Amino acid sequence: MNPSAGTQDEAAPQSTINPLKVYPDAISRERKETAIRTIWFLTALSAILSIFFILVFLVSDSVPIFRLTGIFEFLTGTTWYPSGSPPEYGIFVLIVGTVLVTLGAMVIAIPLSIGCAIYISEIAPLWAKNILKPAIELLAGIPSVVYGFFGLIVLTDFIRTTFDIPTGETWLAGSVLLAVMALPTIISVSEDAVSMVPREYKEGSLAIGATHWQTISQVLIPGALSGITAAIILGFGRAIGETMAVMMVTGNAAIIPDPVWNVLSPVRTLTGTLGIEMGEVAVGSDHYAALFGVAVVLLAITLVVNSAAVMILTTIRERQRGHGPPGSTTLSDLTKKFRQPLMVCGTMIAGIVLFLVLPLPVALLTGVLTGAGFILKDRISPRYAEKLAFSLITASVVIVILVLAFLLQDIIINGLPALTWEFLTQPPRDLGRAGGIFPAILGTLCLVTGAILFALPLGVGTAIYLIEYTKESRVTRVIRTTVDLLNGTPSIVFGLFSLAFLVYFLNLGVSLIAGQITLGLMVLPTIIRATEESLKTIPHSLREGSLALGATPWQTIYRVVLPPAVPGILTGTILSIGRAAGETAPIMFTAVVFSQRYLPSSLSDPVMALPYHLFILATNIPGSSTNKYGTALVLLLLVIGIYSTAILTRSHFQRKMRG
Repeated sequence: MNPSAGTQDEAAPQSTINPLKVYPDAISRERKETAIRTIWFLTALSAILSIFFILVFLVSDSVPIFRLTGIFEFLTGTTWYPSGSPPEYGIFVLIVGTVLVTLGAMVIAIPLSIGCAIYISEIAPLWAKNILKPAIELLAGIPSVVYGFFGLIVLTDFIRTTFDIPTGETWLAGSVLLAVMALPTIISVSEDAVSMVPREYKEGSLAIGATHWQTISQVLIPGALSGITAAIILGFGRAIGETMAVMMVTGNAAIIPDPVWNVLSPVRTLTGTLGIEMGEVAVGSDHYAALFGVAVVLLAITLVVNSAAVMILTTIRERQRGHGPPGSTTLSDLTKKFRQPLMVCGTMIAGIVLFLVLPLPVALLTGVLTGAGFILKDRISPRYAEKLAFSLITASVVIVILVLAFLLQDIIINGLPALTWEFLTQPPRDLGRAGGIFPAILGTLCLVTGAILFALPLGVGTAIYLIEYTKESRVTRVIRTTVDLLNGTPSIVFGLFSLAFLVYFLNLGVSLIAGQITLGLMVLPTIIRATEESLKTIPHSLREGSLALGATPWQTIYRVVLPPAVPGILTGTILSIGRAAGETAPIMFTAVVFSQRYLPSSLSDPVMALPYHLFILATNIPGSSTNKYGTALVLLLLVIGIYSTAILTRSHFQRKMRG
């Protein structure tokens, strides 16, 4: 028997395969994969294009004012009086107001935030941690216009009566409100930083006899100092970019306090100026150009601040993963090496800030107490020092929770009487003093729905391209940097860009679709980041197994990777919905009107929205107390409900994964 005969017979069926039937299918699959990859790459470019167009339109519309006054005079001029004869466009007074309000907020927020972060990470029992973290996240979810409403009605009245002054709309009111709004950002990032310090450091410190507080203060905090610094920078950026709350409580007087530490003086910020004046200027006028110049300066400041925070956080992550270059020096290394000089410099800076922010007697008393603390810190027994430190940390947590509880109870108690069937289902009457808010509820839902339909495919597609289709390269770094910059852009800047590009350049007018695109651009970075983090949690072994079985990259992504990543994507989407529902500044000039009896019939119609309706009721309509509290409560319930859904969804899937 010829042994080769069997071999030829077994091979015969293979020779009958028609290559024309195989290769066209292979070519078709390759073309399909290339087309899909190209689509995801184009979606990834959307973030870069967004920043590009924002910069182009802001700068191009601001060029006339720089030509008229010169950049130096525009930045250093001490008088902002656009309606004067002749008009004056000096924004130094606005920059000073912004810096003062923000510094005041940081003086209040930083100690409270770090105390809360330490308590949640190192002291709180598990049940307390499970309550505190969602409570802090709810603080982040409360719309800024609700903070502004609370500050205008309650906080300013408290300041007015306490200090016996004509009005409570002051620098102090702005700083207190911004401090509360910055708390969640600083607490969350600082808590993560403290938690990421290797447990071996803590165990080693306790093993050699150090107290819990000595371990926290001398081991964990120095180890987490880079992350805490980034948290403070992010909180600083959050405060600088805030519009509605500051505009409602600071008095908006374009003056420098005299003396400069007079916290009871009214001030005006960069964002407040944009919010107040942009709706009243003639397009193409010098005043119009000057406001875009203000927006350019504001954007530059926030981009620098947020870029610094992103660089620090990126360095930390690279070092933790062992990706840093050999011998590289991080911020943590520098702080360990130069801890004593940094403490001295930090104390001096803090003293200067306190001197500028607080009244002179209070600043001197604070300085004396701080000095006494430094002198006595080595003479107090470790156990007594620990009790004192833990008491102060616990007090910071109590203060934060009380602020949240007081804000919620004030709005709930005063808003409940307004929640009638008529209020929820009827249009407003008598300038909002009577009737209901149904068109505002529906308009808010329309804006949010359109924003998510615009942002979700772009955000998910960008994340898929970055995680699944490309390795770390210059292109991916540019895209991620652009996403970070987009995330740090103040909401009022999105509004100005959309006014110039969508409303005027594309001639969409003040319309529902203009507002939807604006809000979509604003929440795009949130969806991208949430999707990226979710895709990173999927084991690479699942991808490799799918590809080994002959699936294409897209089949692997669609059938293997995306299904288990849906919970994380859903959480990011829900958070984006909550943020879009509570924003006022981006839609002020692009989408909304105060009162509209009839519902919108097309995307080109303007709409009512709950945040803007509340803002007008609170600032321009006297005698509307019941309805404005009712509007605030409905908006608060809507946004908190959305954020609570996100928190519960995340907790559910985290328990499911652990199970």
